[in-house]
Amino acid sequence: MVESSVALSRMRRSFRIVGLSLTALFLLCLRPSEAIEPQEVIEQMKKSRPANLVVLIKRPDVGGDYLLGMYALKTDKFDQDLRRFKLWQEWSYDLNVHTESVSCSPEEPLRITRDSRAVYVRRLNPGGIVNPANREDHLVWWAACVPELGGTDPTNLKDKALSLGYSTVLVESQEVLVGPVR
Repeated sequence: MVESSVALSRMRRSFRIVGLSLTALFLLCLRPSEAIEPQEVIEQMKKSRPANLVVLIKRPDVGGDYLLGMYALKTDKFDQDLRRFKLWQEWSYDLNVHTESVSCSPEEPLRITRDSRAVYVRRLNPGGIVNPANREDHLVWWAACVPELGGTDPTNLKDKALSLGYSTVLVESQEVLVGPVR
């Protein structure tokens, strides 16, 4: 319990750092004498995609394309099953960068994500059934836990999951931790 509290504290700190960095980048793009349209800022951010961005999803969306990518993947110093990374979500009208975590443990594979209202702990079944509701979770998990498979269709990875020691028969679930999320 203490470890998850520490992990959540670290995640919150990372989110604040990313938010401040994006704010600073936005302010640097503004020139005092001229205002820049929001669309221009988004276009500038798209042009500055990280060089090591691994594209997980790219599909047509309203008004343009949607892109989900991962970069800055790191293994935790204290828990070799824990990975931290940044997700790059890009639409034609918006851009979000999130810091997330996954656990690659064969006993309890997880994805931990959040939004402005809650933290979501999703228990996954690597190599199990992939459907539209859990597809993104599986894409993110595989890219973080087995980076050489980043962007690979997770429906075709049952044999790989079994060879890595995953049962492929775990029950998937989601826990929602509601509270003050910054």
